[in-house]
Amino acid sequence: MTRAFLRARRPEHKQQRREAILAAARELAVDSGVRNVSLGAVAEAVGLAKSNIMRYFGTREEIFLILAAEEWRQWAAAVTARLEVSGDVPVILAETLADRPLFCDLLGHTASTLEQNVSVEAARVFKRAVLAVVADLSEQVARVTGLRDGEGVDLVSAASVLAGALYPVSNPSPTLAELYAQEPDIAAACPDLLSTLVRALKAFLAGLPTLRED
Repeated sequence: MTRAFLRARRPEHKQQRREAILAAARELAVDSGVRNVSLGAVAEAVGLAKSNIMRYFGTREEIFLILAAEEWRQWAAAVTARLEVSGDVPVILAETLADRPLFCDLLGHTASTLEQNVSVEAARVFKRAVLAVVADLSEQVARVTGLRDGEGVDLVSAASVLAGALYPVSNPSPTLAELYAQEPDIAAACPDLLSTLVRALKAFLAGLPTLRED
C-alpha cells in the first residue's frame, strides 16, 4: 500500500521516515525477491520520489545491507535461543536459516550485488555489524560442539555461505518450476534447502577436527 508523507523536519520524524523506507523494502523483498525490488518501487511504496529516498540512503543496495545486518542479528538470536535447549548445532543452524527466506535471499546477493554500490562508510558499518554477530555466535557454537574458536567461525560462516548459495537453487523460477513439473528426472537435481544444509553442516562439523595440526 502506498503511503504519503509530509516533509520530515524533526529528528524523530526523519527516523520514522527511515524506518518506513526500510519496512517497505523488506515487505517488497519478501513478496517478490531482493533482485526484483527497485529503488523506484520502494519510493512508490512510501509515497516519495526516488531523490527523496536518497536523502536517507545513498543507494538501493545500502537499504538492503541494513536489512541484511538486521537479519544477521535476528538469526543469531534465534540460534542462541535454540542452543539453550538443544545441542544439535547443524540442525539448529539449518532450521533457523530455512525459516528465514529473506535472510537467505539477502545472503545470496550480499557479495555479488549489495556490497558493490555502497559508500565505504556503509560497507564499514555493515561489515562491523556482521563480524560482531559472527564472533559472538561462533563462540556459543564452539562451546556447545567442543570446537575451537576459529572452527566455530568456520562453521557459522559455512552455514551462511551455503544458505546463500542454495536458496536460489532450491527456490526455482516459474520457468524452472514448470520444467521440473514436466521432467521429474531433472527436478530430482533441485536440492531441498533444509535437508541439504543439515547434511552439509553435519559433514563440515565432523571434518573440522580432522584438520587440526596438533
